[in-house]
Amino acid sequence: MGYLLLAGGAEFGRKMSEPDLRAIELAGGFDAPIHILPTAAAPDQNHLRAGNNGKRWFEGLGANNVNIAMILDRNSANDETICASLQRSKLIYLLGGFPRHLGETLLNSKAFEAMLIAYRNGAVIAGSSAGAMVMCEYYYDPNEKKILNGLNLLTNICVLPHYNTFGKTWANQLTQRIPNGRLVGIDEQTGMINDSLGAAWSVYGGGQVTIMENGQTKGYARGGVFAL
Repeated sequence: MGYLLLAGGAEFGRKMSEPDLRAIELAGGFDAPIHILPTAAAPDQNHLRAGNNGKRWFEGLGANNVNIAMILDRNSANDETICASLQRSKLIYLLGGFPRHLGETLLNSKAFEAMLIAYRNGAVIAGSSAGAMVMCEYYYDPNEKKILNGLNLLTNICVLPHYNTFGKTWANQLTQRIPNGRLVGIDEQTGMINDSLGAAWSVYGGGQVTIMENGQTKGYARGGVFAL
């Protein structure tokens, strides 16, 4: 089994170099195949810019094999060529944007099946903002103010990205609407990776991760380790 990286947004800021370099290391190093998915940026036609930004970012960190997987809708999410490439990837990164479009595009798709095969073979599945949200069992669609079912790579979890800016404003209502769930607030330019012993999570980057459960809140700064 591979690793998961969840980031809180502003994914191409300088402090994100720490979690992303760790993800590259876990993926096998600078020659490992990396795939950027700009799916969440498709609804406002921002996918080309977002994908190219991601490619430049990872190449700037030293990665030598960075690809953009143009999964924009259900048709491309079931494209055999794209899915075969994803299956061989060692780091798959879901960019931010519109969480519902991303979640509904990937759920029960061949692309997600390929991602799961890559993950079981040791790949890192990463997501920032909307990308991190849909990786969990639940995610919040701020446009329609609904709780939706995600890809369930993390059971009973709901991520609040951009927690140090606007994400924290969602906390009270989500605590009430998912009373038995665990809310995970992730600051911008901050990532959490399950790379510690016993599958515990480590915090990387410039901010902190805030865990809300059973009426209690606890924060973990850079270097902090916690269990989910």
